[in-house]
Amino acid sequence: MNVSLERIFTVLDDLSQQAKQVDDENQKTKSHYLLQDKNVFSESLFVVNSDKIQPYVEEVRGRTAELSNLLSKGRKELSHNRLQGIEQQISAIINALRSNKGIHQEAQYRLNAINSRRYKKAAKQLFQSSQALYQQLSEHHEFERRLQVMLEDREKLRLSATPSKVNKVAAEVLALHQRLGRCRQAISKIERQIELSEKPR
Repeated sequence: MNVSLERIFTVLDDLSQQAKQVDDENQKTKSHYLLQDKNVFSESLFVVNSDKIQPYVEEVRGRTAELSNLLSKGRKELSHNRLQGIEQQISAIINALRSNKGIHQEAQYRLNAINSRRYKKAAKQLFQSSQALYQQLSEHHEFERRLQVMLEDREKLRLSATPSKVNKVAAEVLALHQRLGRCRQAISKIERQIELSEKPR
């Protein structure tokens, strides 16, 4: 039985190295965030809760040390049950290490799908935003046109106005010039917003 324990500890040393390497690689993988905070194994198989494999290897190492203690005390039945549990856990860890790449590939497919939906949503919002800006621009151009017509009418009226009405018409012309200036400022601002919204990201 001592030989079996030595073999188990040797296997665990090897699994520990593999687990550390896989855990490090997973942390650098963008798709891993979909698997973060999700236990690798069920609570019925391991006490540890982690999205990394290394902590599970350490749990088995601890259980193997307990098994060694039980064997030294001659508690054969408990030792047999503990050994079966350890074998199941080691088998589960080996399977997890083998399937890790496939699991993360699947997560990458899901991540790509999520990003694709986000890009489509962003593009739709951008298109809607751009449409709204063009609508505003069209309305302001129409407002500018009407102000110009009103200004031309007031200019004509000022030229033919009686001395008593000249000052009043001149004030109206000035007010229209001011409104036209503000309208053109707004048009320039909207045009800049459109330019920014359509600029390649």
